Amino acid sequence: MHGPATTDAPFHHIADLAAFPDELRGAVVAIGNFDGVHRGHQAVLDVARDHAARLDVPAIAMTFEPHPRTLFKPDAPVFRLTPPDVKAEVMEALGLDGVVVVPFTRDFAGRSADAFIGDVLIGTLGMRHAVTGHDFHFGKGRQGSPAFLKAAGADRGFGVTVVDGFSDEGDNLVSSSRIRAALEAGDVTLANGLLGYHWFVRATVRHGDKRGRLLGFPTANMALGADCRLRHGIYAVTLRHDGVLHRGVASYGRRPTFDDGAPLLEVFVFDFSGDLYGAEVEVALHGYIRPEAKFESVEALVEQMGRDSDEARAILAAARTLSPLDLAIGLVG
Repeated sequence: MHGPATTDAPFHHIADLAAFPDELRGAVVAIGNFDGVHRGHQAVLDVARDHAARLDVPAIAMTFEPHPRTLFKPDAPVFRLTPPDVKAEVMEALGLDGVVVVPFTRDFAGRSADAFIGDVLIGTLGMRHAVTGHDFHFGKGRQGSPAFLKAAGADRGFGVTVVDGFSDEGDNLVSSSRIRAALEAGDVTLANGLLGYHWFVRATVRHGDKRGRLLGFPTANMALGADCRLRHGIYAVTLRHDGVLHRGVASYGRRPTFDDGAPLLEVFVFDFSGDLYGAEVEVALHGYIRPEAKFESVEALVEQMGRDSDEARAILAAARTLSPLDLAIGLVG
């Protein structure tokens, strides 16, 4: 797998097909959901970048929001590994020229595979070459398959490359569902290994009840997406604010010792005394320390928080970048 490419051209994050820029017409387009932009997705995007370099055209990705399964089952939304803004950040770090986010509505889902190719891929994007994973389907009733796309390309004059599934070192297929399951189990090491970078979230720091400050562990509090199913517990983390990386320890959960309320991510940033309220930050997970627990006394909780901080410092001292992409994202240090 290749490392991220470097380019001086601006990255395009396009959320409206009507605003698709002329300078990206004729691109090589990698098409898929790409939730997580994991190592298997990166293999697809690498192929798209390589084709684009040979053709001397841009390389872009096309994704869909919301996730199709969330549209059809809104009461059971998919645990999103990379919301659109995070997905775009990872794709930019990979050296793509842009990402097109197509609104996935019921009307769009009802469009035929042939209409999607003619109206969107050819009409709007002027696509030169398509790259997809082996399991990509599109159009009403999932009529469109890789074979369907190849046949359309032969008929309409664009190239198609289908990339086989990508397996990890244990010869198991890398997939978004495996990563979701790992995070739900608190297995950060497995999740990060399948991603090829340290999984991170982006959120705005909100005012809390200031309880952590009274305990000697002031925290930056964030609400994650309602679909987040990360295991409740304590994690070693890094936090980036205004381009500066900080180390810390975080709790994700309901604070059973106190209010057992809505889940929050609460980060105690080591050796930091600034004000983060209202700031948008990124928090990367480096290691799982223990499950969330209810303590019999505040004193017992404070003692455990001290031990958690020591363990988080040790985990972070040993942290290493997982790949050139991990280095480009820049949340290890």
